[in-house]
Amino acid sequence: MSDYAAFLEAKTQGGADSGFAPVWMPDFLFDFQADMMDWAVRKGRAAIFADCGLGKTPMGLVWASNVARKTGRPVLYLTPLAVATQTAREASKFGIDAVVSRDGQTVGRHIVITNYERLHYFSPGDFSGVVCDESSILKSFAGQRKKEITEFMRKVPYRLLQTATAAPNDYIELGTSSEALGYMGHMDMLNRFFKNDLNNSAQGRMRGEVIKWRLKGHAEEPFWRWVCSWARAIRRPSDLGYDDARFQLPPLNEVEHLVEVDTLADGFLFATPAIGLKEQREERRRSVEERCEMIAQIVNKTGEPALV
Repeated sequence: MSDYAAFLEAKTQGGADSGFAPVWMPDFLFDFQADMMDWAVRKGRAAIFADCGLGKTPMGLVWASNVARKTGRPVLYLTPLAVATQTAREASKFGIDAVVSRDGQTVGRHIVITNYERLHYFSPGDFSGVVCDESSILKSFAGQRKKEITEFMRKVPYRLLQTATAAPNDYIELGTSSEALGYMGHMDMLNRFFKNDLNNSAQGRMRGEVIKWRLKGHAEEPFWRWVCSWARAIRRPSDLGYDDARFQLPPLNEVEHLVEVDTLADGFLFATPAIGLKEQREERRRSVEERCEMIAQIVNKTGEPALV
């Protein structure tokens, strides 16, 4: 019986480790970040779904630096538009060797940062690893761009995806992530673990109904076990057993201010409540100057930095 259980376990499509023990674990990482990095480097091809503010950029840079140090070859760090220079500044702050490239030149640096839109200038054979920052962009790209990114990653041995925590029922994102990492393909995942609720009759197809996928009754636990074999999701450090104290924000204070507006709608002698979306939009346009003036007064009174 134990031999048969082991046989079934071998058929679960779990992501096997293809990485190595970390060769560099800097002190600036928080305890939970170091834990995630140790797992991701050993995994070799992994996804980190971490909520906003948990330090995905330093984690991605540390992962890339480990791969570059281990292999002696550069790692490509892909980012959305306008994020490349910000990532380079983060690397400089932490003393990590990285440079932004727009034309495919690696210039002998450990980490080469570029935008997804510049990927066609680079060759996968020049890199030992690739990091996809904000990797949820894979599911929203047109088919050709998503295919380009996935094909590029398939030719690179070490791969890391990082983005905010995926919605628990966002199966498309999980499927495209798995495919980019070289595990189960998107459609293979759907066929293995899911069934669609679309009426497969000719009438359903003619109506153009959108296919809705749901987990098969017996497949929920095996599906999430499979996801956990190549991905880690975290919304707060306590999800991994660490202290949340350093990541707790102060309470949010909301103060409402009433703006008195002297202008009236065309054809009216008195101000009347805005009813309906059209009237609300017109009211906003008429009151924009008064609202801006009030905001300026409030900000100027504080004498402190403010975001408007």
